[in-house]
This record gives sequence, structure tokens and C-alpha cells, in this order.
Amino acid sequence: MRWTRRREYLRELLSGEKCYHPASVFDPMSVRIAEDLGFEMAMFAGSVASLTVLGAPDHIVLTLSEFADQGRRICRSAELPLVVDADHGYGNALNVMRCVEELEAAGISALTIEDTDLPIVHGSQNSTRLLSVEEGVGKMRAALEARVDPNLVIIGRTSAFGISSSQDALERAKAYEAAGVDALFMLGLKNHQQIELLNSEINIPLMLAGFSDLDFLSANGVRICLQGHHPIKASVQAVYDTLAALR
Repeated sequence: MRWTRRREYLRELLSGEKCYHPASVFDPMSVRIAEDLGFEMAMFAGSVASLTVLGAPDHIVLTLSEFADQGRRICRSAELPLVVDADHGYGNALNVMRCVEELEAAGISALTIEDTDLPIVHGSQNSTRLLSVEEGVGKMRAALEARVDPNLVIIGRTSAFGISSSQDALERAKAYEAAGVDALFMLGLKNHQQIELLNSEINIPLMLAGFSDLDFLSANGVRICLQGHHPIKASVQAVYDTLAALR
């Protein structure tokens, strides 16, 4: 399969002046529907992958091979660029390199690597913790080093806005930008003022979640904004209702 063209197309979108809502997909059929409806790109999230492959919540037990295999099936079924949530890269910096190799070979157009300390440490009472900035930078550099196709988009991700502080989030964003990532996926932002602050400090494309004002987002450096993962939830409900009726 030839994956370069769709990666080039995604980079064109990221370098433009508009923000896009990607289609949340989970299998070949859902991505074909998204393409038919005219979406510019698709998103395959880690939580969605866990539901699809394991039928289980996102407890970080899905393996890299399981994730990459499902990503490959999705990529083979449509021409849409696929952005994936690669979580923490399935381990340390060396694992991140292996993760990038497998996902690039699967046809992925972009992947996010986050600085969350995963899986959650026993005894932490499910509180989310972040890695040090230094270790986060190491993971970003490992991801960049591992890619073969320079068109593959590496997106640094942090939830610092919602976990620590705006100052820490900005420090992490600047550090990951300096490390060379192509874009930043920032979670935990709650208002337009935080977006404007982030845009004033960062010079690479931004990816967010949970906002709907595309004009405002476009004007403030945001190029991808997730709407949530409603399609798989709707699919589960539809299957349940149909089987219940048949039963």
C-alpha cells in the first residue's frame, strides 16, 4: 500500500488556516462511512481501540500489536488520513520507537505520544500523574528518531492543563516543540482564554478536544479538534437494541 499521499494531505491540512473535526472511527466500515460523508481525516483513539478489540474499558492493557493490526485494517479500507492515539508509546523511549515503527508500517498518517505516567501506579488511587518533562522530551525525540517516512506526523500530547497547571502545561508544550514534534495535542483546557494563551506561546499546529467554535479555533492555531467518540457508543447501543428485539 502507498501511504505517503495521505500523509502529505494531512500535512497540507495542518499547515493551512482551518480547524477540522476528525471522524472518530473504529473499524473498516466506520472509516468507509466517514470517507463517504466527506470527512477530511479520521481518528482512532486508544479507548475506542480497547472497546473494539477487547470489549473492555481503557485500562492500558491493549497491546501494541493489537492496536497496530486494527489500525492497519482501517487504513486499508479508505483513503482518509488516520490519526491515532498511541498513548504513552507502550512503555519507555525504546518502546516508543518500536511503536512508531509498527504504526508507520500499518499506514497511520499521524500519532500522538503522551507524557502521562501509564499504566497507573498501584496505590495511587487512580490519580493521573505526569512524567518529568525530561522523560517526556526523551519520548518525543525517540518517536521522531524512529520514523522512516518524514511525512509521518508526530504529535506530542500532554494533559497538564487539567492535571498540574497552565505554567507547567506551557513549559511542556515549549519543550516538546523544541524537541521537534510536528504538532501538539493539549488536553484539559477549559476556556477560550487558555487557547489564546497557548497559541501566543506556541508556533506549531495545535490539536484539542471538546470545543466546537471552528472559526475561533482556526484563528488560534488549532487545526484538529475532537468531538468525542460517539460513533462507537451509538453502534454499541444499536447492536444491543437490535439483539434485544430479536431475542
